[in-house]
Amino acid sequence: MPSTLDSYNALLLHLYRLSHELPLDQFQDAALELVKPVLPFDSSMWGSATLTPVGIDVHNIHLHCQPPEMLQAYEEIKHLDTAGALAAQEPNATLAFHADSWFAGPDKKPLLAYGKRFRQTHFFIGGAVNPKTRFTRWLTLFRADDRAYCTETERVLLAGLMPHIQQALELNRLTHLAQSAVTGGQVARGAAIADLRGVIYHADAAFEQALRAEWDGCRGDVLPPAVIKAFLQGAVRFKGHSHVVRLRVEHQLLFLQSRPRCAVDELTPREFTVAQLVARGNTHKEIADLLHRAPATVRTQISAVYDKLCVSNVAGLIEALRLVE
Repeated sequence: MPSTLDSYNALLLHLYRLSHELPLDQFQDAALELVKPVLPFDSSMWGSATLTPVGIDVHNIHLHCQPPEMLQAYEEIKHLDTAGALAAQEPNATLAFHADSWFAGPDKKPLLAYGKRFRQTHFFIGGAVNPKTRFTRWLTLFRADDRAYCTETERVLLAGLMPHIQQALELNRLTHLAQSAVTGGQVARGAAIADLRGVIYHADAAFEQALRAEWDGCRGDVLPPAVIKAFLQGAVRFKGHSHVVRLRVEHQLLFLQSRPRCAVDELTPREFTVAQLVARGNTHKEIADLLHRAPATVRTQISAVYDKLCVSNVAGLIEALRLVE
């Protein structure tokens, strides 16, 4: 434990303050640097994964003071990692290991060579596992010095810090989601965060309601296959029967927003472009020049836009477009 209760509380307050102040790409490194004076370590990996019989299947990971090639090297020896398997046996566990002692068998030589290559002599693993899905969120702290053994006092300290560290990470992501949220009109919008495999980390009530409305029987902990497929195909928007989901990728995460489908969604891509230009104040001749189309063609498209949106003037068009901003 830190030397006094005051210093421990100061650490937590600083951690939560950083979660609200720092952007996604800076928070995890800053949080780890905050922990180092209290619980020294040299490098770290912090992420989420599904536990499988042949090791962890990484969904999202942040490497601290480790090169990207560490992950590729780990893929080749992860089936030998009995430390990770032990940590996964309990829903919440924080364990400490000495690599040379734990991986002592002759069959573990590749794992030991990997550890020496990436300076992982001693390490802590703290994580939380969903027993049903085998999905885990974990943090591993590595020490390079062979003399820097992990003590029981330090293990207990990390066990106490882990819930706060993970909660601060979630708050950082939620703060980013709120800051980048799209708002407009009177439409009830939902928001969610998922990883690139589709596992949902957070979803508000409106997003969960949208999932249930669009996909009967949707569990709510994983994105529907259709949304994942749209993302893999490079789409930034998925149009369902009753709702539209907007997709944005940042820092190995999907930030999603949902809203009810509306008349604007029935416009073709060209009609939508024309509608935006009309709302911006361009005349049909100016739009024709911009899009390299005949003025008569653009006039026909404007008429089709008005008919589909059931509006009769530019003011009505602007109001309709606000629903999809």
